[in-house]
Amino acid sequence: MGRDETRTAKHDGLVHGWWVESPGPINGSPLQFGERPDPHPGPGQVRVAVRTCGVCRTDLHLAEGDVPPRAAQIILGHEIVGVVDELGAGSQRFALGDRIGVAWLRGTCGRCRWCREGRENLCPEATFTGWDADGGYAQFAVVQEAYAYPVPACFDDEHAAPLLCAGIIGYRALRRAALPAGGRLGIYGFGGSAHLAAQVALAEGATVHVVTRSEAARRLALELGASSATDSAPPEPVDAALLFAPAGELVPVALSALEQGGTLVVAGIHLTDIPPLRYAEHLFRERSVCSVTANTRRDGAEFLAIASRIGARVETQPYAFDNADVALRDLAAGRVRGAAVLHIG
Repeated sequence: MGRDETRTAKHDGLVHGWWVESPGPINGSPLQFGERPDPHPGPGQVRVAVRTCGVCRTDLHLAEGDVPPRAAQIILGHEIVGVVDELGAGSQRFALGDRIGVAWLRGTCGRCRWCREGRENLCPEATFTGWDADGGYAQFAVVQEAYAYPVPACFDDEHAAPLLCAGIIGYRALRRAALPAGGRLGIYGFGGSAHLAAQVALAEGATVHVVTRSEAARRLALELGASSATDSAPPEPVDAALLFAPAGELVPVALSALEQGGTLVVAGIHLTDIPPLRYAEHLFRERSVCSVTANTRRDGAEFLAIASRIGARVETQPYAFDNADVALRDLAAGRVRGAAVLHIG
């Protein structure tokens, strides 16, 4: 049976999905499509019939080996929107038929100092969707109900998917930047995460300057309300900056444009090596650099509420389930405007 005949229906206790067979350059086809046993939820879990799944740059890093795999043949995908179709023992938070979202953070211990302090993203035992356990590049996925989200009704399946990682991580990065009220924000790279963080900042009264090589992304930034969009540097010093491009060479560039006392936040899970910094030029006058590691469930709930309230525009580029590998190649080549989304069910 050919590809197009098999990827849209469950049969014989099997489901279809995409996993990383052997990490390597995305043009070398590291992804494998195949069948897996139909998953069923355990205690405290629910099973989701997946409708859409966003394509995140982290998926690309996992496929290419920039982020080391934690287990063999894990199905990718952690921006999942679907419908609860099976409940595990003791599961009460959601009902059959509820539309829910599944994000990157999959589980934490709940006991360590980080969990107790409300910083569960730093839990040493944290697990992640599409890294430690199968994700959403498949017809069904299982999740601990405590780590899933109700999806705001104002977003359809396609446009809700990128909110669940791109949006949440961009929101955490923005909060980490400590942008002052009415401040100037620099954004480096303008894909799925950046275009959502920019809208939150704009809604809160910030001036946003975008730096990106992509002409299409520059146009989108201006459409969304950015004051400038260039391929070089902001036209004025910025009070805070977010780096979404996984390019370490942009760290000194962004720091050079940062106002004294400002913070540069590196938002990705992977970054190429940072070149040497000159203290007087890049760090003196209390400039700082910090990173973002995953998210907390509180981040997710806060961001989804804000996105709903401001009517966030989610720019998406849809792909058929058959074309998950194509979507990742397009993402790597900079051919995606906004966020790529797989339509699965």
